Amino acid sequence: MPEFLNSMEWYYLAEEKDAVPSLSFKGRSKEDFERWYSELKAKLLELLGKFPEKVPLEPDKLGEEDCEDFIREKYTIATEKNMRLPLYLLKPKNIPPGEKLPAILCCHGHGSFGKDSVAGITLNQPERERNIRELNYNYGEQMARKGYITICPDFRPFGERVAYTEPCANLDKCNLYFIKGLLLGQVLLARNIHDGMCVLDFLLTQKEVDTKRIGCMGLSFGGTMTTYISALDERIKAADIICYLTTTRHYAIETPNFCGSQFVPYLYKYADVADIAGLIAPRPLLVESGVNDTCFKFEFSREAHQHLKRIYKAVRALNRLEFDIFLGEHSFAGNKAFPFFDKYLK
Repeated sequence: MPEFLNSMEWYYLAEEKDAVPSLSFKGRSKEDFERWYSELKAKLLELLGKFPEKVPLEPDKLGEEDCEDFIREKYTIATEKNMRLPLYLLKPKNIPPGEKLPAILCCHGHGSFGKDSVAGITLNQPERERNIRELNYNYGEQMARKGYITICPDFRPFGERVAYTEPCANLDKCNLYFIKGLLLGQVLLARNIHDGMCVLDFLLTQKEVDTKRIGCMGLSFGGTMTTYISALDERIKAADIICYLTTTRHYAIETPNFCGSQFVPYLYKYADVADIAGLIAPRPLLVESGVNDTCFKFEFSREAHQHLKRIYKAVRALNRLEFDIFLGEHSFAGNKAFPFFDKYLK
């Protein structure tokens, strides 16, 4: 008997070959889409489990900084019992009285710095500066300089939302807190979706924000958050998923490029990544993919693109689906995002 049959890697590769997500989109018409949309969204909410009860936000302003073109304010808000969330709110300077601007929720990816890189904070530290430079990571700052109000939160367990001196400090935080949450009947991704919705609640309290012109964008894990928040919260009117859209087979089964912060238990029984992104339809969606991305390889992203196109075509919204296929690696391209959001939010 071949030795590879002892391998767990071979086991899951073999098991995946028989996997057929039962709610993956197979229709062609708008009516097919509407039936599928209702069924998959209900199943996704079921798998995510009960969301926390919302509590008063009780925003606490911790400071602000003049950044030439914009003001960067720091807050914490309450998102549930026993939890506060730190965030940066970036506002263009000299907003005329009574004028309301479009706003974008800017979600960070993996890494030690969380929201800081997205908001353009380097603290004059070479590692932080390199992080922003290599990933073109400060899209929260860039969009603020383009005239948008942007909000950059820390998701769990990143940035200020994890203590690196705590027990098990050397373990993967995403996997650790995913398991701890399951013990309590919680899904880590569901908690982060809830937090993202609370961040939107806070954003919409700002008198300068046009509540009907809200976008969402994010790189990598930020693309995960953009996908799920935009799929479930229709206050998002346009979204930019950056270097995340792929197939479950590629990034979770064939490679170890995943962690507990990005997963819904049992989801692949019902849907693939592009199906969740398809729940954003018919709202405008931009998908960025780097040809040289080694995290989410383009050949598999392209497969997901085709499935997403079928969904948007069925709902007669193919003209609202855009792609930025760029000659780069795992990073924010910054090519189509600015005209895309200008088109749909300005």
